[in-house]
Amino acid sequence: MTSLKQPLHLFEAYGVEMEYMIVHRHELHVMPICDKLIYEEVGAYLSDVEFGDIAWSNELVLHVVELKSQKPTASLAHLHKAFQAHVQKINHLLEKHDAMLLPTGAHPLMNPYTDTRLWPHEHNAVYEAYNRIFDCRGHGWANLQSTHLNLPFQGDEEFGKLHAAIRVVLPILPALSASTPILDGTITGFADSRLEVYRHNQKEIPSIAGKVIPEAVFSKAAYDQQILQKMYAAIADRDPEGTLQEEFLNSRGAIARFERGAIEIRVLDLQESPLADVAILQAVVALIKALVAEKWVPIEQLKQFHEDQLAAIFLEVVRQG
Repeated sequence: MTSLKQPLHLFEAYGVEMEYMIVHRHELHVMPICDKLIYEEVGAYLSDVEFGDIAWSNELVLHVVELKSQKPTASLAHLHKAFQAHVQKINHLLEKHDAMLLPTGAHPLMNPYTDTRLWPHEHNAVYEAYNRIFDCRGHGWANLQSTHLNLPFQGDEEFGKLHAAIRVVLPILPALSASTPILDGTITGFADSRLEVYRHNQKEIPSIAGKVIPEAVFSKAAYDQQILQKMYAAIADRDPEGTLQEEFLNSRGAIARFERGAIEIRVLDLQESPLADVAILQAVVALIKALVAEKWVPIEQLKQFHEDQLAAIFLEVVRQG
């Protein structure tokens, strides 16, 4: 979700991002041609290309393209139509390469250790730093596709309410969206294999992802002290240039983006159609709205949930869906 000079209040608008793999139309192996797709459309190797309400952008690896709402949208009601139009446009452009977009949260057959190629163009210093520190050949890096939902807030009071509600919702969201029971051509035993591998992909520095469920912090100052600064300190000796010491380093299932004035929810697997993705987002928003409005319990009661308690529920849902 793009930043605005005037921050948005709770539920005034939404930002949505969807990640898709580029694969061969018939054999379904990944095709690392996101840069070629963008170049052929706009004549340059850009990281972001704007098309009115929807933008395309690169991701860590060359076989993934992200579609995102270019500006915060006031309603989710018809957003799927814009995403679907761009899915169809990209599929048309990819036809000459015998390629197409692959939905769902992970490729069930991909071997990320042999098929991974990093984005080599604009802003690739970040990706190179990640690869140097963590080795991005793996399912938790190169084989995952999610739908992100950005929810705005303004000031500590709104942030505290929103973060409290999101934290208790996160553990059950994979029950709505799990679409990744297979990796390496094998049933993994997890309904949401994407999240199972994701939570381990930076295990060398545990503070980056934590327990995926964020800690119980409800102000900008507390978040900075208890989450961000701990991450930056933990990675500093491996990242002396400070390339990764920004808010995006945070890999929890919901991350606060204070420079955007939003919390980004990241635990939703991509579905087979933007219609299904947006339907899930509408259900998630309705639930969070009700919690923020204290429909069932006071916000102060929500704040009492410890991340260990919530993480235990989350892990069970990741397994069982």
